[in-house]
This record gives sequence, C-alpha cells and structure tokens, in this order.
Amino acid sequence: MSEMQKTYEPKNFEDKIYKAWEKSGYFAPEKCKEDHITKKDSKHFSIVLPPPNVTGTLHMGHATMLAIQDILIRFHRMIGDETVWIPGTDHAAIATQEKVERIIYKEKGLTRHDLGREEFLKQVENFAQQSHDTIVHQMKKMGASIDWTREAYTLDKERTFAVQAAFKRMYNDGIIYRGHRIVNWDPQMQTTVSDDEIERKTSKDVLYYLRYGPFVIATARPETKFGDKYVVMHPDDDRYKEYYHGQKIKLEWINGPVIATVIKDIAIDMKFGTGVMTITPWHDAIDFEIAERHNLEKEQIIDFKGKLLPVAGGFSGMDLREARLKIVEKFEKKELMVKKDEDYIHEVAVNSRGGEPIEPQIKEQWFINVNKEFLQKGKMVTLKSLMQEAVSSGSIEIVPKRFEKIYFHWINNLRDWCISRQIWYGHRIPVWYKEKEIFVGAKPPKNGKWEQDPDTLDTWFSSGLWTFSTLGWPKTTNDMKKYHPTSVMETGYDIIFFWVARMILMSRYLLDGEIPFKLVYLHGLVRDSLGKKMSKSLGNVIDPLDMTEKYGTDAVRLSLVIGTTPGNDTKLNEEKIAGFRNFTNKIWNISRYVISTTKGSLTPGDIDAKKLTLADFWILERMSFLIKSVSGDINSLNFSQAGEKLRDFTWNDFADWYIEISKFEKNEEKNKILIAILEDLLKLWHPFMPYVTEAIWSLMPIKKHKFLMIEEWPAVSKYEGIISNSYSESKNFELIKEIIKSIRSARLEGRIEPNKKVKVIINIREQKKYGNKKTEELIKSQEGLIKNLRTGVDNLEVISSGEKIKNAIQRTIVGINIYIPLEGIVDFKREALRIIREIEKLEKYVFSSKKRLANKKFIAGAPKLIVEKYKENLAGAENKLKQLKNQKKHE
Repeated sequence: MSEMQKTYEPKNFEDKIYKAWEKSGYFAPEKCKEDHITKKDSKHFSIVLPPPNVTGTLHMGHATMLAIQDILIRFHRMIGDETVWIPGTDHAAIATQEKVERIIYKEKGLTRHDLGREEFLKQVENFAQQSHDTIVHQMKKMGASIDWTREAYTLDKERTFAVQAAFKRMYNDGIIYRGHRIVNWDPQMQTTVSDDEIERKTSKDVLYYLRYGPFVIATARPETKFGDKYVVMHPDDDRYKEYYHGQKIKLEWINGPVIATVIKDIAIDMKFGTGVMTITPWHDAIDFEIAERHNLEKEQIIDFKGKLLPVAGGFSGMDLREARLKIVEKFEKKELMVKKDEDYIHEVAVNSRGGEPIEPQIKEQWFINVNKEFLQKGKMVTLKSLMQEAVSSGSIEIVPKRFEKIYFHWINNLRDWCISRQIWYGHRIPVWYKEKEIFVGAKPPKNGKWEQDPDTLDTWFSSGLWTFSTLGWPKTTNDMKKYHPTSVMETGYDIIFFWVARMILMSRYLLDGEIPFKLVYLHGLVRDSLGKKMSKSLGNVIDPLDMTEKYGTDAVRLSLVIGTTPGNDTKLNEEKIAGFRNFTNKIWNISRYVISTTKGSLTPGDIDAKKLTLADFWILERMSFLIKSVSGDINSLNFSQAGEKLRDFTWNDFADWYIEISKFEKNEEKNKILIAILEDLLKLWHPFMPYVTEAIWSLMPIKKHKFLMIEEWPAVSKYEGIISNSYSESKNFELIKEIIKSIRSARLEGRIEPNKKVKVIINIREQKKYGNKKTEELIKSQEGLIKNLRTGVDNLEVISSGEKIKNAIQRTIVGINIYIPLEGIVDFKREALRIIREIEKLEKYVFSSKKRLANKKFIAGAPKLIVEKYKENLAGAENKLKQLKNQKKHE
C-alpha cells in the first residue's frame, strides 16, 4: 500500500485512472459478465448518449448530461445489472455546414459554391473529425464510463444504411411524400428549416393600419400586401355580420383597383387589430391553412433570395428592408394609411443557426405525414396517435411529469414534418430521377442515366433513429434484443420536441409499436449566478474543461448535480465548484486518516457487537440507513437528494462525530468499523465522484477487486445483524450528541474563549422520556465523550432537582436543562454593555432595511437576487435581535 499524499491533486490521478479503466475493458458489459461482475439474474440497463453536435466543444449543459448519465451507469454496473452506455456524435447537418461556411468565407473569402460540392464536403468532414476528437477527449475528462467499442456517428456507414432503410420503408408505406406546402425558408442560407430550429425573438416594430375598401386591416409587414385579394373575418364577429362568405368587393389597393373576396374563418383572432385581415397564403403558415381550407389561390410575392417579385410593380427586385419605407410612403400618398402603432411588440421567427429572419415560402419538399392512417397490430393508427399513446398509456414516463402537458400540446398541434434541406452536408435523400421516373433506394437502377435528389435530410431524421440504429438496426442483433427499448433517455428539456418526440415517432413506426425508452429524464439549463443564460457575448460562460483543470472533475460533477432538480434551471458559479473542490479534499483527508489509523482492519462481519459503544451502534445504524436511502434516491432519479445525504453523512456523522470519537475511544472494533464504513462510503460516492474514490480505493488495505467501479454496491445486510437490537443505543447516543451540541452552542452565545474550561450542570428533573435514573446513568456513563468532544468541559455535574441556576447560560432539550455557570468566566458588566451596543446596531440596520424594502422604486428596479438577499439578511437580523433582547431580559 502506497503512502497517501497530504492533499489530493486531481492532475496526478485523473488521466492515469481513465486510461486504466479503458484498458480494463469494464466499460463493456461483455467483460463485466465474463469476470462475473454482472449478476446471474441481472436486468439489462442501457442508455444511448444524446450525441453532441460536431460543431465545437462541450459546454456545461453537456457536462451535466454526462454527470447524470454516468451516475446511473456506474450505479447499475455496481448493483450487478448488465449495463451499457453507447456513445456517439451528431453530424448536425445545417449547424456544421453553416459554421464551416463562415470559417471558409472569413479565411479565404470563398463560398461553398466556389469550392464545389466534393471539395466543400471534404473540408466539412475534416472540421467534423477535429471537433469529434475534441468532444471525445472532453467526455473522457468528465469521467464518463462509456463503452467506446460501440461508438456511433449519425453519418457513418451503419447509420447511413439505417437512414436509407427507414426512408425507403416510409416512402413505400406512403408516410413520406413529396408535395408543395409552406415551409420555413432561410433566404440567407438558402434552405428550409424545421419548426424545431426556429427561434422566436421579441421585436418592437410598427403596426400599420391600412384602409382596404370598407375595412381597416392591421399588419406589421406592408411589403407582403401586394397580392392580397382575400379579406378574412370570424363568422361570429357582429361587427362584420353584413358581409357574407364569398362576397366580392371592388376596392382601391396599392397598385390599383382589385376585387377582394370575403372569407369567413374561425382562425381569425377577433381581438387583434380590427378583427379583420387580408391574407398572404404564400408567406404565412396560418394564411396558408386558411387558403387550403377554402381552396383559395396562392401568389408568391417574395422570391427565395428575399426580394420582391414583379407583382410588386415598381418595387420589384427590392430587398424587403429597403422596400418597406417606400411602400409605406405610397400607402400614405394614396391615403390608404389610417394610423400607426409605433410600439407594437411581437415575435419574429429567425433561424437558430445564423440568426437570419425566416421567410415562409411554398416549396416542393419531402414531408412525413403525421396524420396518415395505417394498419399496425390489427388497428388503424397515425404517427401522431402513436406518439400520444406512448406517453398517455404510461409506457413512457417523463420526469418531471409537468412536461407531459407540454409534450401533448406540441403533438396535438403537430404538422407534417418537412425533412428535406437545401444544403450539401448530411444524408443525401435516397431518391433518384430519370425523366418522369422516380426510384427510391441507396443506389439507382443500372439502366439509363439517373440523377440523385440534390437535397439532404433534416438532421433530426437520422438522430430520430438513434436508440436503435446504434444497436444495429435494421439488422436483428443481440444488442437490439437485449438493450431496446433503452432504459432512460436523459437530456435537456429544451429538446423534448426536437429530438425526444422524433425518437418516439421513428421507433413506434419502424419497430412495430415499440417505444425507444422507458423513461425520459429532463435536466434544466445551466445558467450563471444571476440566472442569465451563458453566452460568449455576455462573457459569463464557464468552460467545463477549464474548471476540471483548476478544481478537478469530481468537483465539477458535484456542482452540476447537487442543488439541482429535474426540469429546473440551475445557477452555477466558480465559487460553488471551488467549494466542492474543498469537499473532495475532505474525503481524501478522511480516508488518509482512516487508512493510516486502521492499518488493514477487518470488515463488519468480524465485529463483536458485545464490545461496541453507543457511538458504534449509532454510526452503523446511520450507515445502514444511508445505503437504503441513497440507493432509493438514485433509483428514483433524485440525484441531488442522494448527494446531499452523502455529503451530510460524510462531513457531519462520520468526520465530525465518529472519527473524532475514535481518536480517544481507541480499540480494535473502532478500527474495523472505520475501515468498513470508509469502504462502503467510497462505493456510495463513486457514481458521483469517480476519480477521487478510485484513487483512494487503489490505496485501500483490503479490497475484492482492483477497480472500485466494478465493486459490488453496499448491502445493508452487512450491518443488520449487528444493529438489529441497537435501536435504544443509537437513540441514547443521539441524546448525548444533542447535549454536546447544546454545550458548544451555549459557549458561542456566551462568547466563552475556546481554551477556557467550564463547569456544566445538567438538571434531569423534568426529563420524562427516558426516566430520571436511567438518564442520569446514561449521561454519567458518557462523561468522557461529553468532555472530549470540543466542549471544554472539565467538571460535569448531573442533578435532579428544582434548583434554578443563576448567572448561567441555559439550554433545554427533551426536558433536560443544561447550564454553564458564568461566574468567574464572563465579565457581566462588560457583557451587558456589549449586548446593549449590539442591540442598538441591529435596530438601526433593521430600520434602514425595512425602509428600503418598502421603497417601490427599489423593489421594481433592483435585480430579484439582490431584493431576496435584503429580505434574507433582514430576517436574520430580526432573529438575532430577538435573541439578544431575550438574553438581556434574563440577565
């Protein structure tokens, strides 16, 4: 056994440990089974890693994901389940292409069209490979016990085969179709964008009220109004009951007279503007749906580069931003402008990749029909109904449950999914054309000259297959039989629609109704200390690798798990990580003390219960409860709760109490208990803090396996035989513990110097729970404990009378009065003066704080965090003031 260093230096251990883990092969379930780590009656536990995009490096959100999933994987491996964690990365088509295009243009002033498709794709692949290598390195730095032998990439050969198979089957079944529908078009990137990749940004614009014959319509986009020939109103709007559906009205419009048709439709919001609107079906999704319902004509106003078409007359060829003011001027000249609302707040759709505004367009694209009925297992279903039923039936559980409502709202309003993109990087659509013939497949027929569709598939199409394409589908593999459906899908709540819903759709359709996972665990976003989203522009980004380098991986992992709850955003700052670095060192120091003290003592099976003290029974019972509690919390996905309990036990019960007691109650049984608890504590901590626990384990005197990560999870049965009849002993120790805490607290209140010895009188006259005689004997039997545990007691007296002790600090617990006489210890006059001065100081603080919190301007203008801090400090000051006044009253 090597000598432990005085402090734990993560840099000296982490890389070496991870290489040793990898070399051992225990990340793979086959190796664990071969070496009998997996139980004979084991369950299968599987997770597929949400694949990070190969567009850069991991952020704190990814680090949270890795920490949570690794906790689950390490826990299930240790309890003996056949466990697999499958890694991979996502080619992230549009995001990766956009990033590489920016780099090439910045460095060389070239576009992808200048390079050509083949050369451009080579450069994208090089960038993706470099990014992939960086990401894998970061995952390993985070301690992720991933089975790298099963690594996948959404654009590799196997996943490409799966994508082509899925497309062909869906096309043959009529689920995938090609048609003209309205899509999200990015004029800058020249591609369609999915609904999931749209960001809604709040914008302040002008709302223009225009005269349209007898009506007044409101619009924020006058540049789209050239082709307006339908005026729509709600059928129940009494303001327009004189007009009937289909009525023709001749009126003057921007480029001359038009004949408008009245349309009655329930989609109209009667509260918006004047309750009547003209529609532009080619450039608005709601308008498009109205036009579809009533079989109306659709006319394109804006081209695919974002410029006005000839229908705009003299404005033809103009950029939309340039044209708007000139169009408004013309409306004014023709006296069609009624008024302007300069403070119109609304949301503008932009592409999340690049940030340019979206311009809806009608375009021929490939779609997945979510409402088409087909036969599955003897009944007619749709993709939408399969997605709904997967969650409503309870087959898939979403944690936290409140996200189920959001999920159903999204599914209920789901439109056909546009899956084609006008970009070069990604899965090329497996469709071939020859004159009027169409062929769907990976390769075209050999007869004739076939041309492949130039478009690529939406990246969510390939990642929607992720839970089963990574297991070998469409082939029937052992991995598919064992590990699908996967056990848990852990990801951020922000991609429940982007990805989670797509996986449910694909799995339920392509696997004949099978769900992709049994449980969805949604973690929140990691924000800065003020609750703001981390971004480079704000300069508040905390890089996970910088933090692991500075404080160690275990500290970073704990900071992301403890204090967080599923589905809720968490605040993070460097101070929190530094705090957990201190705790990591605390565990190291505890272990160093125990290992050096015990020198290879035996396990609890060898402990003689007849030789145990109250403290021994207490710590063994606490340990038994901790194992049950932490195991239950991890199974219930309450990771923060499990971590808090472990931290409390480690720091308080074990370090501050039991280890301190063991320093003067020295015996062989104590040593056995110390090493046994340390052994199990390391096992319990291992899923949370894999590096420091593995480092300590390598220095343990007794161990079954070389690696802690394959040790068996602690069992309460190890302790049950010893503590089965120890309930009263454990409760008795709790009483002694409370007495000790009360003495320490009283010393602090009386400002008694730490090195000053005191007399303590314990009056048990009012004690009813234990009985006076029994309690007196108990306290006297533990006199050594009371005197030695940082109480400064040199004289302990136990009495049973109605005697009142004057000039003493008093504490009361369960009917027992504890006194520290102050005669000869405290200068009463000086202490009374100090209390008066402190009361005066606190009263001034309370007055000024209340005044500030009563100031409405302060409350409205100050950050919420600052206001809450003021309230918290005020409450603490008021409580302290109450204590001081009470102390002064009883002098």
